[in-house]
Amino acid sequence: MTVIPLEAGWRRPLWMGALIASSLVFSLGFACAAPLAAFAAIGAVTLPRPGAFGLILAVWLANQVTGFARLHYPLELTAFAWGLALCAAALLAGLAAQWTSGGLRDKNALLSSSAAFLVSFVAYEGALVAVAALTASGLQNFALPIVLRIFAINAASFAALLLMYRASFGARVADSVEAGARERMRQA
Repeated sequence: MTVIPLEAGWRRPLWMGALIASSLVFSLGFACAAPLAAFAAIGAVTLPRPGAFGLILAVWLANQVTGFARLHYPLELTAFAWGLALCAAALLAGLAAQWTSGGLRDKNALLSSSAAFLVSFVAYEGALVAVAALTASGLQNFALPIVLRIFAINAASFAALLLMYRASFGARVADSVEAGARERMRQA
């Protein structure tokens, strides 16, 4: 499957709206395990840089509003601080995915997309582990079984989002990776 960023026009806002709506469903289903790394990666491979970072911020905000308003996250300083850490980690994950996707622009699109996701996940989890280590709080949440569960949620979500993109934009996706990579490089 070849994936290119959407050019300006009606498709981009429609796609971003669909992703934000999907993030609400994921937030309700997975609460604090919402697949922010998957959204960072899908933004990186389907949107130009400004749109990808706007998407990350919108998805994060939707997750936080859902968490505090609907899932009753505690109204404590620690919860707000971890929310900000999630935002920073998701932005870092998006940057890592953009870099990876751009670096592999001449390779197979499935390889490029998969690599962007993997790097996004590692950057996201790595940033959160660093915050936990620096604050000496929450390191128990990074035990291997928990990280593997979070990875599975993110990987399945990323695959579903890629399929949603393919189903939504059909032949537009079958264009070359090079065209998308050139647009990302031009905007960088």
